[in-house]
Amino acid sequence: MSQPVSQPSPWWSRQVHADRRPILLARGRIEAGVRAYLANHDFLIVDPPGLQRSPGNETHLHAFATTMIGNDGVGSPMYLHTSPEFTMKKLLAAGERRIASLQHVWRNRERSALHHPEFTMLEWYRAGEDYGAVIADCVELLRIAARATGVSVLRFRDRECDPFAEPERLSVVDAFQRYADIDLLASMDSEGVLDGEQLAGQMLALGLDVPDDRSWSYLFSRILVEKVEPHLGMGRVTVLDRYPAAEAALAQRAADDRRVSERFELYACGVELANGFGELTDAEEQRRRFLAEMAEKQRIYGERYPLDEDFLAALAIMPEASGVALGFDRLVMLATGAPRIEAVLWAPVAE
Repeated sequence: MSQPVSQPSPWWSRQVHADRRPILLARGRIEAGVRAYLANHDFLIVDPPGLQRSPGNETHLHAFATTMIGNDGVGSPMYLHTSPEFTMKKLLAAGERRIASLQHVWRNRERSALHHPEFTMLEWYRAGEDYGAVIADCVELLRIAARATGVSVLRFRDRECDPFAEPERLSVVDAFQRYADIDLLASMDSEGVLDGEQLAGQMLALGLDVPDDRSWSYLFSRILVEKVEPHLGMGRVTVLDRYPAAEAALAQRAADDRRVSERFELYACGVELANGFGELTDAEEQRRRFLAEMAEKQRIYGERYPLDEDFLAALAIMPEASGVALGFDRLVMLATGAPRIEAVLWAPVAE
């Protein structure tokens, strides 16, 4: 007779919670340090609503949909936001200069050691300052998290990163050349128009697997994830900078090269922690980019999200700014050495 399979204890059992509690208390110390930093640098903490008419317009971001029912009983489609970005940029248009948000966001189709369908995002903006300023903020916040937990290195599994060392700043083009032997600029023209077949040809010449989907963006993502990201943030923080313009829907193009943009991602221990921009403020260009992103989303996933017309109207009067979103739970993971994101959440979403 077979024995029943024992089930693991739930997170709310006393023994499991007692084991998790030291990390959760460390989370609180890190949050306190982050909030103190923001206050000391004159950031106003804002509280954008999670319920939106558009959850964002990037191809591979997937939202949770719901219905808002009015007093007349009529329903209208709504979404839980994937980022507070649209609301925060409206606040910049309204006249705010330094704003930050630390709150929950929701992303569908995402669950892994580093992903959770509901997670905490720290997002902040500096009006009138270039994106070097928010890069410096990111580096200092990593150091604050390390000090709050009393560690000298950040850890993810068997990888380590010294947050107090001088960060490496590496362009995406140079990273592809160094780690994948791919000449990324050869696959785009002077205006950034993409050639997926040229990129596929380079991959084949190097003996790399080329999937049936030879769209430039898909191949770019494959190379980035498989060949480049595992090398980033090892030993010291990596600022992966100047993304191709096609991979930066909300960032302005670099002044010296229209093929690339003012977008960066921050890596530690091979883990992406933050994604930031020199913000695009051209409303018509933003509309064109969103429409292209939604056309690609329709092609791949058979769905699209509406545009936020209020956001596009606000963008026309928004000042030049830099902004960044940082995965707060991931930061806690690296500062505490937790192997999975659920370990740093007070209450994980049920599976």
